Amino acid sequence: MTRSPFDQLSPDLILTAVERAGFRPTGETIQLNSYENRVFDVRVESEEKSVIAKFYRPGRWSAAALQDEHEFLADLRSEGIPAVAPLLPAFQHGDFLTAIFPKIFARMPQELFDDDLKEVGRLLARLHNIGARRPFQHRPILSAETYGYDALDRLDRFVYPELWHRYRDAAEAICEYIEDELDPRDRIRIHGDCHKGNLLRTDPRGGTRPEFFFVDFDDCCQGPPIQDFYMLLSGAIDVDETAANELETLLDGYEELRKVPTNLHLIEALRGLRIIHYAGWIAARWSDPFFPSLFPAFQGGRDSYNYWVDECLRLEQIANNL
Repeated sequence: MTRSPFDQLSPDLILTAVERAGFRPTGETIQLNSYENRVFDVRVESEEKSVIAKFYRPGRWSAAALQDEHEFLADLRSEGIPAVAPLLPAFQHGDFLTAIFPKIFARMPQELFDDDLKEVGRLLARLHNIGARRPFQHRPILSAETYGYDALDRLDRFVYPELWHRYRDAAEAICEYIEDELDPRDRIRIHGDCHKGNLLRTDPRGGTRPEFFFVDFDDCCQGPPIQDFYMLLSGAIDVDETAANELETLLDGYEELRKVPTNLHLIEALRGLRIIHYAGWIAARWSDPFFPSLFPAFQGGRDSYNYWVDECLRLEQIANNL
């Protein structure tokens, strides 16, 4: 029987990790949503009341790559940019690299209005200004090779056989376009997975304005700043007028603090690259029994053909408009 790499993550191991960090857990834990890692809200006997314990998937990151991420968070915090940084350096606990974060009381915004988008644009500009100061040393570089071709190498046994050639041709067209158009000099430290689920907002109290901040830098990488724009939009800018207007408003806030990138034409190609990369990520995790249960149509399920038809059509639409 295939085992999950998290099978050894027992309640005792969770609590002893929090104790190693200097807290006294009460024994009460709540598991939070995370596909890639395991994250727990742990009740503790202190002013914090709760801390967040994050156990990274074994083999996903080296200690040096994790330090890169946490140093980026510390850089942001030192400049007053809202970001949730760990309370102490990451440490090895059993089989798991582990980090302890403060618990933040905030919520995911259901909708971003114009004023919100401008504020998020300003926040993103500040994040990129810090990200541009120095490069990552041990994090991935976003490129057609690392995010596209590497994923394709894993997908030929998953894509519905009659659709593989269509999928591969569209994916390769997108990768080739990005190879030609993406200037390596444009790469800086970025969030990398900047979607609305990783954007939280505090509730205003006593007349204060709500504050936006980004969470979950697990996919931070060396990449083009525009990678952090398009996932905040409601759709594809080339076919969705609402999304195009959202981007314009987001950039209105961004350019108050940082020059707008000149390669906005790459946004839809990067969206396609993310589709390929995401599929490759699922394929890479398929031996973990958690993933077949989450994505039953990904391979061999009753709806597998329809699943891969939709994926092909999404990539073909992007490739045909490049």
